[in-house]
Amino acid sequence: MKIFLSLVLSFCTVIFLFAFSTHDNGTVKVTGGTISGTKSKDGEIRIFKGIPFAAPPVGDLRWKAPQPVIPWTGTKKCDAFAASPMQNSPAPFSMWTEEFLIPKEPISEDCLYLNVWTKATTAKEKRPVIVWIYGGGFSSGGSGCAIYDGEAMSKKGIVFVSINYRVGVFGFFAHPELTKESSNNASGNYGLMDQVAALQWVKKNIEAFGGDPDNVTIAGQSAGSMSVNCLVASPLAKGLFQRAIAESGASFVSSPFRGSTRLQQSEAAGVKVAASLNASSLKELRNITAEELLQKAQGTGPIVDGYVLPESIANIFAAGKQNDVPVLTGWNLDDGLLFGPLKNADEWKKQAEQQFGKDATTFLEYYPASTDAEAAASQYANSRDMIFGVQNYTWANVQTTTGKSNVYVYNFTRKVPATGEYIKYGAFHTGEVAYAYGNLKFLNNRPFVQEDYDLENAMSTYWANFAATGNPNSAGLPEWPIYNKNTSVVLLLGNTISAQKLPTKKALDFLYNEMKEK
Repeated sequence: MKIFLSLVLSFCTVIFLFAFSTHDNGTVKVTGGTISGTKSKDGEIRIFKGIPFAAPPVGDLRWKAPQPVIPWTGTKKCDAFAASPMQNSPAPFSMWTEEFLIPKEPISEDCLYLNVWTKATTAKEKRPVIVWIYGGGFSSGGSGCAIYDGEAMSKKGIVFVSINYRVGVFGFFAHPELTKESSNNASGNYGLMDQVAALQWVKKNIEAFGGDPDNVTIAGQSAGSMSVNCLVASPLAKGLFQRAIAESGASFVSSPFRGSTRLQQSEAAGVKVAASLNASSLKELRNITAEELLQKAQGTGPIVDGYVLPESIANIFAAGKQNDVPVLTGWNLDDGLLFGPLKNADEWKKQAEQQFGKDATTFLEYYPASTDAEAAASQYANSRDMIFGVQNYTWANVQTTTGKSNVYVYNFTRKVPATGEYIKYGAFHTGEVAYAYGNLKFLNNRPFVQEDYDLENAMSTYWANFAATGNPNSAGLPEWPIYNKNTSVVLLLGNTISAQKLPTKKALDFLYNEMKEK
């Protein structure tokens, strides 16, 4: 009898270990079939790369809303990033070294895949989820960048998801015939619809990875932040997320991607593109190779199509029709991006007079030009404030007026350590991402000091706390106050961390009043 019981116990133990081992090896059932993944080097994190969340948008599916995943048989190995969306081959430029770029290969129209990092060992853990949306001016980018790695955030209790979406002419192209063929009487916002489809996939599948489908934070930077802004405004995304993190990007006042271009304007631009390609029908447009389209046509960025965005983002928020969720938002000290040559002091003053008339004197108080060097600094500061600062500042102010959820605002002021020519870029555009998601280890040849690692730990903890509860604060961190537009206190994230009144408030108020009238 003892021998029998011993055999039974041994058999049960083997079965238990086998079942646990199979789960622990990363086999997961998702929409479309079963997938397997890999593990981090220390074995703590399960990683799944290249999970399809929609059918490949190629052939007749080019310029259509994302379609359901095509099922597969057997177990699909999800152990490497899938192709990045169709775009020019990436190469370092300006302040962006290789760590900020996607891999050079593969790049393809067949790009609708996502990636998951999780520390959960069962499907019952209900961990908070972050869905990361990359930047790239809506013309480039992908989820395979080193600084978007999800392992560090997973170790802080987050199920981290990064997604791909179509960019350029493949993601943002409107045409009257596309509008006509659509059941929604709209065209142009395919990249945003990809993001919605990815969030729908997360809603349906993330529990299998130990995530909570009812505790999802969307997060993005630059065009990714503008995308977050669009999703918070869009009725299509209602209920798909509970919080939003927006780093350096929104679309409230005049900007290159302000989200207020109307469908009819974009359709007219699409007709011109088709004519330049000698394409007289959608069939002919869809038969043009991706490489030729990439070279000869450009996308528009998000538009007011009457479907994804029923109205301009500014109007949606003004009416209180946004998805009212807690928001963590901000921008960087050196976010400025110049799209032309620097002007000397006299040229800068002359431009101010031409642009602002009687208000030029006030403008030059905020962006002075007593010397050529001062004029150069003012141009970068003004670029920062016009393209990014005033957008996220306005979002925070509007949310406190028409929304009920809390807003937390930051300014990232840490001049990212560098050598050689990269020193001059300071707290540059995208510089905060590696700190916020615990990925300084991927930034090569940077002379980081302890202050950098302390800031990395603090920021990633703030971000993880916010994703978990909607409040970034916890014991051991400097208090981050809820934003109030009357006091305008923000968190300065630099060599030290402190809550202070927004240093550029008066300049941003001036710009907002000038820009909203145009």
